Amino acid sequence: MSTVADKLAKKSGRKTSAKQVRLRLVYIDFWSAVKLSFLAAVAIAVVTLVAFFLIYGVISATGLIGKMDSLFKSFTDGAASLSQFFGLPQVMAVGSIIAILNLVVVTVMGAVVAGIYNLAVKITGGLLVGFTSN
Repeated sequence: MSTVADKLAKKSGRKTSAKQVRLRLVYIDFWSAVKLSFLAAVAIAVVTLVAFFLIYGVISATGLIGKMDSLFKSFTDGAASLSQFFGLPQVMAVGSIIAILNLVVVTVMGAVVAGIYNLAVKITGGLLVGFTSN
């Protein structure tokens, strides 16, 4: 298999002191991919919860919720209030639900990508990766 790197290596007449190795990635372990994608999903879930908390804090500190609450009360003649729907516990509950769903989806997608790669390797031959000693 001739690549651009092979052609450039043939053109240069000098030898390099570093040893170079080219390996093909022909298999991704399914369980390793699931574990790694789970850890990435946990990190994304933590970021999601922190983002929900910070966004709620900023919106609450600017008084936007109070203004929207007064506007909503004017439409409903004071029968309903937005503050009962948009409190910190409700916002964090929605954030937790989204984080858990995201955790499941990212973990499953990691497993699916590993399976698709393992099937695609049979057709393409794998991914060529180069390593050097320096």
